Amino acid sequence: PPTMAGQTGGRAALALLLLASVQGFSPSSLLPRAGRAAARLHGPAGRAPLVGLRMDAVDERQEAGAFAEIGAGGKKKDASKAENTLVCLGLSIHTSSVELREKLAVQEVDWAAVGVEISKLPHVTEAAVLSTCNRFEIYISVDDKMAGVREVREFLHRRSSVPSSELKDHLFVLTDRACVWHALRVSGGLDSLVVGEGQILSQMKRCYEISSGEGGGAGKLLTRMFVTAVTAGKRVRSETGISKGGVSISSAAVELVEKQCVGDIGLEMDQLDVAIIGAGKMGRLLVQHLTPRNVRKITLVNRGKERAQEIMDDFPQSPLKYAPLNDMLGAVENHHVTFACTGATEPILVAKDLERVIVRPTMLVDISVPRNVDDAGANAIDDCCAYNVDDLKAVVKANQAKRKKLMVEAEEVLNEELVAFEAWQQSLGTVPMITMLQTRAERIRAKELAKVDSKLGGLSVTEKETVDRITKGIVNKLLHGPMTQLRRVNHEEDRAHTVRKVAQMFNLEDEDEA
Repeated sequence: PPTMAGQTGGRAALALLLLASVQGFSPSSLLPRAGRAAARLHGPAGRAPLVGLRMDAVDERQEAGAFAEIGAGGKKKDASKAENTLVCLGLSIHTSSVELREKLAVQEVDWAAVGVEISKLPHVTEAAVLSTCNRFEIYISVDDKMAGVREVREFLHRRSSVPSSELKDHLFVLTDRACVWHALRVSGGLDSLVVGEGQILSQMKRCYEISSGEGGGAGKLLTRMFVTAVTAGKRVRSETGISKGGVSISSAAVELVEKQCVGDIGLEMDQLDVAIIGAGKMGRLLVQHLTPRNVRKITLVNRGKERAQEIMDDFPQSPLKYAPLNDMLGAVENHHVTFACTGATEPILVAKDLERVIVRPTMLVDISVPRNVDDAGANAIDDCCAYNVDDLKAVVKANQAKRKKLMVEAEEVLNEELVAFEAWQQSLGTVPMITMLQTRAERIRAKELAKVDSKLGGLSVTEKETVDRITKGIVNKLLHGPMTQLRRVNHEEDRAHTVRKVAQMFNLEDEDEA
């Protein structure tokens, strides 16, 4: 055990060390030199602004140090740099035909793998895939906008064999603010064929989970954008009336049948026998919208009975029954209307088979992408009227006018989320200075501790831990004010000025100073 004199000497050394810790990292406002290190990190004052911070419950050390993250796909993610750009390339029901969309379509099980492949392109740092019946979209973060877009377009050409010229003509490209705004509108249901439909929010959330999870291609920037988009989608539906009423692709398909059944097959809705091929979410929604219309019979055609039985249990008042998938053609033959909504990647109802079973006026309504029905071949058969998702546009158009006011209300909510995201994104411009500040502070603390290490021999292990804890606490308290101020500055010029002043006050432009 240490002697009384040793204890006294140790405590004296401790007091000297604490004093040195404070003096070693005190701001020096008497150094008006230009902040060369800050200028190298942040570039000229005219650069596009990156402002503010809005991240709930974020540990400031993690935030400041998270410059280059390693993505789950194994690629180094350097997307928190200010110069990285968010880009969305895609096709939607508003901009292209179902024939082109299905050529590019990616099944959900492949979203992660395709995203990782794209994130490995030379100028792409992050990537995520969203592929649904109404849209195909690639979200990326790039360090060179033009090169990144070109690389993704060539990747899609190689993967789908769609000519590059055709992709160039039809793919929309949205960058920076327009990209984020688009993601928010998609999640809010404002870009959907049926405005306010709820399924796209679930799909956007799934895109976030897959791309940001293990094996995904998203990093810090895309992950934050998707979190913002999902939050915005939820707010739009809870704070406005945009989602009230039966708004979905399935409801539009049922409305299409209701509108066309007399003209196409000479029967009213309550006279129809209906078959639904597929017992997933879309099939369930079809049952939900057909039930109040009092059709005579609904047959669920599915590979297994379990999922069909769940739907039958949930709609006991509906005239439901089950048929196995191998009886699919028999179902078409024995029903007036057949809806197709499976995950098949190619048509399962083709003309040569349909010719044998269509013996009376029949409607085929395909709401899948890729398509389940060879609609061109089916429409060449007498007594057959086939429709795909693109044919729903006319039905939906009639409902759009009365939803305009609700769309304005929804966009006000989305704008709040956009501003918050931009504030967070722009705050990334101060991360290099925060990192430099913390690194220098820790280096000084370690050096001062090393100077008096020989004088601390009389301290116990507990006392040495106390020294370490106290000195770290002093450093953290000294840094708290400058880092808070850096994050609060929202204007580019103000931020550049603040960064320079912080660099001068803490001698950060002297790189070689210990």
